[in-house]
Amino acid sequence: MRPFEYASPKTKEQVPALLAARWGETEVLAGGTDLLSLMKDEVTAPSRLVNIKGIRDLQGVSKSAAGLRLGALATLAELSNNAEVKRQCPDLALALGDAASPQIRNMATLGGNLCQRPRCWYFRTGHGLLAKDKDGKSLVLAGDNRYHAILGNEGPAYFVSPSTIAPVLIAYGAKVRVLGPQGSRELPLEKFFVIPQSEEDREHDLKPNEIVTDILIPPASHTHAGHYEVRQKEAFDWPYATAAVALVMSGKNVQGARVVLGHVAPIPWLSEEAAQALAGKAITPENADRAGLAAVEKAKSLGRNTQKIQMARVAVKRAILKAGGVA
Repeated sequence: MRPFEYASPKTKEQVPALLAARWGETEVLAGGTDLLSLMKDEVTAPSRLVNIKGIRDLQGVSKSAAGLRLGALATLAELSNNAEVKRQCPDLALALGDAASPQIRNMATLGGNLCQRPRCWYFRTGHGLLAKDKDGKSLVLAGDNRYHAILGNEGPAYFVSPSTIAPVLIAYGAKVRVLGPQGSRELPLEKFFVIPQSEEDREHDLKPNEIVTDILIPPASHTHAGHYEVRQKEAFDWPYATAAVALVMSGKNVQGARVVLGHVAPIPWLSEEAAQALAGKAITPENADRAGLAAVEKAKSLGRNTQKIQMARVAVKRAILKAGGVA
């Protein structure tokens, strides 16, 4: 690991001034579960680490008439066991409690989970975010792409968004609050994730001198949610595909739906097609299956990941049935 400066600001307002205006020159240290691995493998080599662990304003959970506020420094374990999270967003609590391993959940923060870098093996072995060879050709298209994108994969990015928490939060209609030199701003969480077009881009709508401070979840008392992951094994593993669904019902029929797929695209994939397939209909296995088909209608295999299309379809169907209370 290379030498670096170390700064520990006491307030969130001090952080932007300690961060550089260019990516890679500085990094934010929270739980460190992803960053330290990236530094050891020299995927990133910052000249300064900005430790935000002690900033109280970034911690904890609070509730108000506007919903829940989750601090960016709250750990996954803390949030999964929080009584208000369990009461208002039970499927979020389940997803948090199922992420990674117990050791990582006790260290990893919510903000870090949302901002973690792709798990693409080409990126992690130093081939860059877009994984191209010296002639500018994609290593992913020519190589092993079993775990890569089936949606939003027109190029040049083929990795998948790694967070298993983000799709559930997006289904619940969460917003993210970001702090930078110009002050604070909020945006829908689905807009926080972007598909990079060059190596200089990042996967998030976040400037190098900005940090995530809070996640805001609107009241979810009338929302019926469901979450489903397709994994190779029950123990700690990166899913092949996930789906998160939030339904607003009018009697037995769907009045509104948000269907979000994870691990299938460079961003959490909000499927309007699946939502439209459910609109005005009852939750039945047949209607859930139609929505699953609609969710992957535009999916495209990269050559070795065709199986992910069926897995994503099944994940959507089962998340819908779970949200609708149908066995």
